[in-house]
Amino acid sequence: MSAIRVGSAPDSWGVWFPDDPQQTPYTRFLDEVSGSGYEWIELGPYGYLPTDPQQLRGELESRNLKLSAGTVFEHLHQPDSWDAVWSQVKDVAALTAAAGGQHVVVIPEMWRHPSTGQVLESRVLTLDQWDKKTRDIDRLGKAMFDEYGVALQYHPHADSHVGLQDEVYRFLESTDPEYVNLCLDTGHISYCGGDNLAIIEKYPSRIGYLHLKQVDPAVVAKVTTDDIPFGEAVKLGAMIEPPLGIPELPPLLEAIDKLGVDVFAIVEQDLYPCPVDTPLPIAQRTRKYLGSCGIPSVRFN
Repeated sequence: MSAIRVGSAPDSWGVWFPDDPQQTPYTRFLDEVSGSGYEWIELGPYGYLPTDPQQLRGELESRNLKLSAGTVFEHLHQPDSWDAVWSQVKDVAALTAAAGGQHVVVIPEMWRHPSTGQVLESRVLTLDQWDKKTRDIDRLGKAMFDEYGVALQYHPHADSHVGLQDEVYRFLESTDPEYVNLCLDTGHISYCGGDNLAIIEKYPSRIGYLHLKQVDPAVVAKVTTDDIPFGEAVKLGAMIEPPLGIPELPPLLEAIDKLGVDVFAIVEQDLYPCPVDTPLPIAQRTRKYLGSCGIPSVRFN
């Protein structure tokens, strides 16, 4: 029987950076995610959890936790970017593999700064930049799999060059499914005005990983009207716990269930910054809600 293995991530505990005094200490995150009933987690930003594989495995095993994936950002459309991106990716991929994970979620860097809103580059790629990005993403996926045995799952993101639905389609049509598939982040797709179910229906074989997330449509409408940067949108409450936002998760989980594949579905709710006592009750309520959705393949172990 296929399984949708549900877990959580440091992001749901307000963690965006390897080290930040506003963030929950990693030991508290691990204690609370385990105490919420999840067994699967992601690394989060490289350096937040221990980077020594033996220490990391010990921390996870002592709490009955397992690793699904690591996460890294890329800017491969830019000239002479390969070495810098690969330098980061290989560290994340090596640690992920050593700790038992099988995936690395790769996210496009944003064209404006998430905190300050400063525009860093054009919002639209040229044809040459698009060709370079997709060609090097294929190269990255092959290198990650050949050297570390981990699969590249590409994550469309708000305020990036791969966020809108047409951009997601173009990306999938321009990359090799042998080495590159999609981390469908339901919140980012909805934030960018996309239709998650349409993406699943059009590219069922490319759904390699899920981030389960909802957005508040009222906040997103304001973001669109006022052109608010993503980081500020998060502070305004753009990301919201299910079932209070969109997209509706039961139809989405049903669509994934019908694919008949094993897939990770990692709960994410962008909360940076947030009080350290905020994430735990949200995580507990979210797990209870997902367990009540009645999807046969949903598993928490």
